[in-house]
Amino acid sequence: MSPLKYLLLAGLLGAAVSTQAAPVTYKLDPDHTMVLFSWNHFGYSNPTADLGLGEGTIVFDEQHPAQSSVEVTLPLARLDTHVAALDEHLKEADFFDAAKYPVVTFKSSKVEPLGDNKFKVTGDLTVHGVTKVVVLDATLNRVGPHPMSKAPSIGFDATATLKRSEFGVGAYVPNVSDEVHVRITTEGSVPKQAAK
Repeated sequence: MSPLKYLLLAGLLGAAVSTQAAPVTYKLDPDHTMVLFSWNHFGYSNPTADLGLGEGTIVFDEQHPAQSSVEVTLPLARLDTHVAALDEHLKEADFFDAAKYPVVTFKSSKVEPLGDNKFKVTGDLTVHGVTKVVVLDATLNRVGPHPMSKAPSIGFDATATLKRSEFGVGAYVPNVSDEVHVRITTEGSVPKQAAK
């Protein structure tokens, strides 16, 4: 190959790599996001509640996933246990105290790729005015153009286990379990104006 052709080819490949390496910002879709948490109730049952998404953003760098990040806001106004009285009780002062602390937030500080679309996402979780470092075990489900909207899209699942007493939400422990299991499923897309 001539030196000129080599330089042209190297330039084209370099441009392709730099284009692919650019991080993409996805806005999470509240209609396709569930932040579920479950607990044990006196040893009899394991109720589940959904903390509905307010706003959320994932910045994902497919070529350099360790440079990715996530940030979400979960308003307690959207808390849903499917039992109206329990929704209200969980918002009272002995639990979340939603009047004083109306949102739960998570902001990542580190993303560690583990291979096979698995990641450990470390970040600051703030609940009830208390911020603690938590680690999410995340799985990338899919990334690419959405078959319906055609917008660049992404989908993840994630899990974690927390102790609610560490966030000052320790009412009725141990009869109502201190340990809370969290399961998240979410998808997001590049907003139309950004995708152009």
